[in-house]
Amino acid sequence: MSDTVPGPDGRPRCRWHAAAPDFLVYHDSEWGFPVGDERRLFEKLSLEGFQSGLSWRTILAKRENFRAAFHDFDIERVARFGARDVARLLKSEGIIRHRGKIEAVINNAQRAREMIAREGSLAAFLWRYEPEALPRPQTVSTSAESVALSKELKKRGWRFVGPTTVYAFMQAMGLVNDHATGCIVRAKVEAARRAFRRPG
Repeated sequence: MSDTVPGPDGRPRCRWHAAAPDFLVYHDSEWGFPVGDERRLFEKLSLEGFQSGLSWRTILAKRENFRAAFHDFDIERVARFGARDVARLLKSEGIIRHRGKIEAVINNAQRAREMIAREGSLAAFLWRYEPEALPRPQTVSTSAESVALSKELKKRGWRFVGPTTVYAFMQAMGLVNDHATGCIVRAKVEAARRAFRRPG
């Protein structure tokens, strides 16, 4: 079975893009392109945590609701959330109302704030786990780097950051380029990664 399928324009894209109509734009313009913005990195780690046990389609459909509920994933603001905010979010029909995952985002914002205070940058810390360039896309759900990053985040008190969750984050945020070899977006992502200035 080929790892690509034709998109609406007939050009080959990663097979998964065809699973839902809203995946096309996400695949073509977001997935795999490198991100250095702290807020976006924190948002993606948070949403990957919410996805645990669910499909990305479910999370992507609710992404704007999540952004509204968590103040655009502003780390400082979310770190100050308390019991009233948890109660508010548990009543929010537009997001996944899972107490453990909601509390994990708040906890992780607090841990991110500590990391920024200590190291100066969440982005720089995360990008330290960028693996060596791989010759072709991987067909795995974890990597040595995602295992190491997961272990370090857990050591620092983060929650819902298992190796699979972290690897999905790394794929989406451009720490790896896992677009299929024949996918028309792969070369664009690789060019963006070459031009990207790593946080440091």
